Amino acid sequence: MQGPYVYPPTETCNQVDDFHGTAVADPYRWLEDPATAESRAWTQAQNEQTRAFLDRPERDSILKRLEAVCHYTRWSAPTKRGNRYFTWKHEALQNQPVLYWQQRFSETPKLLLNPNAMSKKGIVSIMNAQPSRNGEWLAYSMARSGSDWQDIRIRHVDTKEDCPETLEHTKFAGIAWHPKNNGFFYNRYPDPATVNETETSYYNAVYWHTLNTDQAEDILIYERPDHKDYDFFPQVSHDGKFLILTVYLGTDRRNRIFYAPLAEHAPHNRPEQPDFQGEFIELLNDGDAHYRFLGNHDHTFYFFTDKDAPKGSVVSLNVQTGARQTVIAEQEDTLESVIIAGFHFVCAYLHHAHHRVFLYDLDGTFSHEVPLPTLGAVMGLQGKPQDDEIFLNFTSFLFPTSPYLYQEKTRELSALHPVKLDFDTENYETTQHFCTSKDGTQVPFFRVRKKGVEPTADTPTLMYGYGGFRNAMPPSFSALLLPWLEQGNTYCLVNLRGGYEYGTAWYEAGTLERKQNVFDDFQAAGDYLVAQGWTSPAKLAIRGGSNGGLLVGACMLQRPDLFGAVVCQVPVLDMLRYHRFTIGRYWVSDYGNADTDPEHFKFLYAYSPLHNVKAGVKYPDVLITSADHDDRVVPAHAKKFAATLQAASTGENLVLLRVDTDAGHGAGKPLSKVLEEQADIYAFLGQTLGFDWQLA
Repeated sequence: MQGPYVYPPTETCNQVDDFHGTAVADPYRWLEDPATAESRAWTQAQNEQTRAFLDRPERDSILKRLEAVCHYTRWSAPTKRGNRYFTWKHEALQNQPVLYWQQRFSETPKLLLNPNAMSKKGIVSIMNAQPSRNGEWLAYSMARSGSDWQDIRIRHVDTKEDCPETLEHTKFAGIAWHPKNNGFFYNRYPDPATVNETETSYYNAVYWHTLNTDQAEDILIYERPDHKDYDFFPQVSHDGKFLILTVYLGTDRRNRIFYAPLAEHAPHNRPEQPDFQGEFIELLNDGDAHYRFLGNHDHTFYFFTDKDAPKGSVVSLNVQTGARQTVIAEQEDTLESVIIAGFHFVCAYLHHAHHRVFLYDLDGTFSHEVPLPTLGAVMGLQGKPQDDEIFLNFTSFLFPTSPYLYQEKTRELSALHPVKLDFDTENYETTQHFCTSKDGTQVPFFRVRKKGVEPTADTPTLMYGYGGFRNAMPPSFSALLLPWLEQGNTYCLVNLRGGYEYGTAWYEAGTLERKQNVFDDFQAAGDYLVAQGWTSPAKLAIRGGSNGGLLVGACMLQRPDLFGAVVCQVPVLDMLRYHRFTIGRYWVSDYGNADTDPEHFKFLYAYSPLHNVKAGVKYPDVLITSADHDDRVVPAHAKKFAATLQAASTGENLVLLRVDTDAGHGAGKPLSKVLEEQADIYAFLGQTLGFDWQLA
């Protein structure tokens, strides 16, 4: 589409903040409060303007095609507890997946939990579901409208009846069942009525809950009011002898490990009769590296760690003697995940951003490699130390996510639920390439496209990236991508620094004052695509969400000449104030804190998208999305950025804001809302990149 685009002026205020002697204006501060009549009216007007651009005939056709390619059945890899297997099934266009169980794979699965029956709109989602050790009970946490806040309920598996109690004030909670199966440990925040409004996400603590009792009777197990920003994740060791607490400080990879021996009985519901044989022991309390508890043999604990091993290793630690040994040394590839199953360490390594799986004996001796279907990714590794069965999900760009069973004795990998698509993936291909970033770093990216169709400068190309918080981005399947590929378009996924593709050093190279490396990597991939003649700036679109929204927001401002369109979803964009909202404080280890550190202010101010919009520049067309219940990255980021871009617009660039209702940051979003949003994105890209959707 062509301008001129005229945007109604947004009211400004005279807010100016002092950051270490530098005055920084914040004229749209009033948009941070979503509850005022003025803010609601402004958001509604923006949504109406966006709908006027997107609601065109092709948008309905796109939505129908999206519904068609998503109309298939997908299953998760099973979780085994006792003699029961628990599996999620997402059928056709259901808004939410449904939980089933069975005792043998040959029998028909029995329905256990259907969140679709809890809300006609599909806005109730299950964020965590943990069966008890004998498989008799299920503790599950529910979220509404995409909020991070969750309630925990408990269901009897055979009767499907819930216990009367509801456990509130949880967010990202761990659920650790006791071996006696009469209750569990979990972590929660204080009742909001008991703390200051700004501290509702502080003072995390660990509690014991006994089945069929009110939450008010729960026993406080552990808290650290002297470290109000600590978060805890409880686990009970497989042998039932120890309670392990992983202690986090936001999203900082460097964590702590505490533990306490458990008594042979389940906790009594009285504080004077605690479950512990002794006080918590601060086993790993230096906060100098990442540690992940894998399991134990008596008093020998096994951990994944990046301590003295930037690409990951497995170590043992005798908690009685303090003896520490390296069991699996650091390899050339990056160890991303590991479990103990079938008397082996099952290790998923990243080899240039795709997975290989190796088994090692418990003494660290290499055993063998698990054959995977193709170049792709392994997710959800599961198994028990003494079971022969290993379960996993396998996925790739052109390989629908599918559950597999690997049996160590026979060394056979078998599909549990083969996926049937109404789409011929054999007509498409994935290739991997490397580009050179500004500082000479080689950056990998994947390219997906139709076979036999050579791309040209006129080929619409969608480039995606994330680049943060140690999140590796291996190949994964999304049916939402299929309509884009059907048009003869290209999709690219760039593996940026800030992720974990090449270990801790790769991650740290994209944090704090080094964050610009991430933007340079992404721009280098765009330059490479153009230089190869595979697309052109007018046909090159970029997309990212959350931290990836920051990525595309910064890149569109730094290189407006390189991109034709931008999809900026649930983004972090105000880098001077992000830590003041909800759980923004978690991200200081990646981003820094402009309030407390003058040096942090300098590099954050240098790239913060909200503060680097310049008047008179023709920026790429942009669609910015957010949601009214996003309590992770608040909508204020998207709103203030949209207002700033519109005020600076030359009239040549399109600036659209889409704020969804009854939705959050993304997790648990109903499929119907996912499809509606994707149809809007594709309608936007068709108009801004100048191609017509050819849909049957």
